[in-house]
Amino acid sequence: MALNTLQDLYHDQLQDIWSANKQALAVVNELGRAATDKALSEALIDGSNGISQGMEKVAQICAKHDLDPSDEHCRAMEGLVKEARAHALQTEFGDPAVHDAMIITQYQRMVHYALAGYGCLLAFANRLNLDEDGAILEKCLDDTYDGDRRCTEIATGGINKDAAA
Repeated sequence: MALNTLQDLYHDQLQDIWSANKQALAVVNELGRAATDKALSEALIDGSNGISQGMEKVAQICAKHDLDPSDEHCRAMEGLVKEARAHALQTEFGDPAVHDAMIITQYQRMVHYALAGYGCLLAFANRLNLDEDGAILEKCLDDTYDGDRRCTEIATGGINKDAAA
């Protein structure tokens, strides 16, 4: 499909963020199970729930625009998921805090991709005067920021200190 208009780009990126979320969902669950810190494990479980909710919201927007959200495959998230598995799940760690610090690192890389995606989609929706879409996307963006901040607090509140000891 040629991307000739902002509307075309908006549609393409809706499908991209849905694909990114779908791919991230499984590995976030794996990261949550691998985390040894209880607060981190809970944050990742909540993050997984947030990803699922984001997918549902994006699918609803896609349906309004007669789009199949599964028509796009996000290669960027494919790479981030591969990296998360390699660095946080398939690497051996001698210290659980170091492992948890790596889990946070990999999770936040995926989250930052989602932040960029939702931020761009919100800007596109606003420019296209798609107010209802914009409100939904703003909620997705805010929820994603909340998850990112929560993991930063967990990291800086103790995990990084423990990993440095």
